[in-house]
Amino acid sequence: MKATITRNQSTKKQTLGDMSVTDDNGEIIFSCKTLEPPWKYNRPNVSCIPTGTYNVTRKDSGKFKDYFHIMDVPNRTYILIHPGNYYTQIKGCVLVGGGFSDINSDGYLDVTNSRNTMNKLLELMPDIFELTIEEV
Repeated sequence: MKATITRNQSTKKQTLGDMSVTDDNGEIIFSCKTLEPPWKYNRPNVSCIPTGTYNVTRKDSGKFKDYFHIMDVPNRTYILIHPGNYYTQIKGCVLVGGGFSDINSDGYLDVTNSRNTMNKLLELMPDIFELTIEEV
């Protein structure tokens, strides 16, 4: 199984994208929305990570319970895929959700149904998989 994040739109505060998961035959078996920080030259805590292909491993911690860790990001550590709704909840990581909506009325799109979307990914994905991040 492989996952691909296609970044579609970026503002000064956030980057919106689509994630698709494909099986070994290349068929899309799951899709969701993603929310990341904007591109700020890969600076820790404020930037999305560079486009490219990464290995991802499943992890568990007290803060996020089950989540995915994007490995070997150049000059970065602890880049996670985890639940959350708002751009203010990410410091370089990727939030997943079922759709986009301005939940908190701040003028920026948030991801919706994040915990359920993350649970579906956790059920579906193996403990180690490949993630490609690309721009439109």
